[in-house]
Amino acid sequence: MGIFDKIKGAIFGHKDPGPGNRPTIPAGMAGGPPLPPGQPQQHPQGQQQGGVAAAQPQQQQQVDVEQALSQIAQQKGNPNLNYKTSIVDLMKLLGIDSSLDNRKELARELGYDGELNGSAEMNIWLHKATMKQLAANGGKVPASMLD
Repeated sequence: MGIFDKIKGAIFGHKDPGPGNRPTIPAGMAGGPPLPPGQPQQHPQGQQQGGVAAAQPQQQQQVDVEQALSQIAQQKGNPNLNYKTSIVDLMKLLGIDSSLDNRKELARELGYDGELNGSAEMNIWLHKATMKQLAANGGKVPASMLD
């Protein structure tokens, strides 16, 4: 699991989507409920034996990134962290090692092409790129955290 996946998991996995919004395993699939008698077994690719596509997966609910981060901060006693603009503080808030090595790894994951030296330029770029990736992966990110 990469650094971005850890960040995304810490934010997106922070709140239980509630009953009815949790992903479900279709009937007949491994780990799901059994099929009613007489229905063909579904294959892992989402196809039934006859080639008919299985039911579409539920649409993922959008996560309010700012709200999730605010809730995490409250749960941690509102630490004095500038997580809305600082990648180091964001990682600290989420309990992720914010060392230069981890930020270098995150920079490589997100396609940073500058010098991997922990400069302010690199860190500012990392925070913005992380927020853009969260938005691209179903997160609702305010414009103030994208600029």
